Amino acid sequence: TPLPPPLSRRTPPRISQRKSAEDAVKYSLFNAGQVCCSIERIYVEEKVKEEFEEMVVEYAKGYIVANGLEGELNGSVVGPLVSSSQKSIVKEQVESALKDGAKMLYQSEVPTDSAQCNGNFYPVTVLSNLSQDMQVMKDETFGPVIALATFDGTDEQAIKLSNDTAYGLAAYVYSGDVKRAERVARRIKAGQVGINCYSIFEASASCPWVGHKMSGYGHHSGEDGYKMFSVPKSLVVSK
Repeated sequence: TPLPPPLSRRTPPRISQRKSAEDAVKYSLFNAGQVCCSIERIYVEEKVKEEFEEMVVEYAKGYIVANGLEGELNGSVVGPLVSSSQKSIVKEQVESALKDGAKMLYQSEVPTDSAQCNGNFYPVTVLSNLSQDMQVMKDETFGPVIALATFDGTDEQAIKLSNDTAYGLAAYVYSGDVKRAERVARRIKAGQVGINCYSIFEASASCPWVGHKMSGYGHHSGEDGYKMFSVPKSLVVSK
C-alpha cells in the first residue's frame, strides 16, 4: 500500500508534515503491520526527507513490542507476528534491503524474558534510502516495518512510483493542497485511496471495498458490492 505525500503547503485546508509522519507510523504498525490495507511503502518529497525521517523515528520510538494480552492494552503496543514463517519473511526482507544499500534509522527492542523470547516478535524497524527493486518495496511485508523512499516532488513521479506494484487494494495521499492530492489520487491504481486519512476508518458504509490488479477479484460493500452477490434474471413474456 503506497503512501505518497507531496507535502505541499500552498492552499488550505492543510495537513501538516507532523500529521503525515504520525499517520505513516501508526498505520504501518497497526496490528504489527498485519493488515491487508496497512501502509507498506512511503514516498516522501526529497526536500523534506530529513525532517520527515526525524519525525517518523520520533513517533516510532513511542511504540513498544510486547504481548498485548499482558498489562494495559493500548495503541502503542506492537504484538507478535502470526507465525514463525512470517517472522522469517519480514527478517529476510529487512536484511536484504540493508545488504542492498538501505539505511536503518531505528530498530526497537523485543521481549527478552524467558516466557516470550521464543515468540514471533519482530522489532519496530524504520528503513530509508529504499529503491523500487528491493524486495521490501515490491512484495507484501506484513510486519512492523516503516519503509521510506523519496520522490522528486512532482505529481508524475509520485503516481509512477505508487503504481509500480502488482498490488492495488488501498493507497493514501497526504498533502496540504487537497486539490492536488485529489488529482494524484484519481490516477493511482487502487481500489480505495485515502486523502489525508487512513480511509478504512473514514469511509462511508456505501463505499465498495475492491482490490485492483493482484489485490483480489470482485468486491463487497455498497451498491456495487451488493450486486456481486446477486445474479441477473430475465422474465420474457410472449407477445
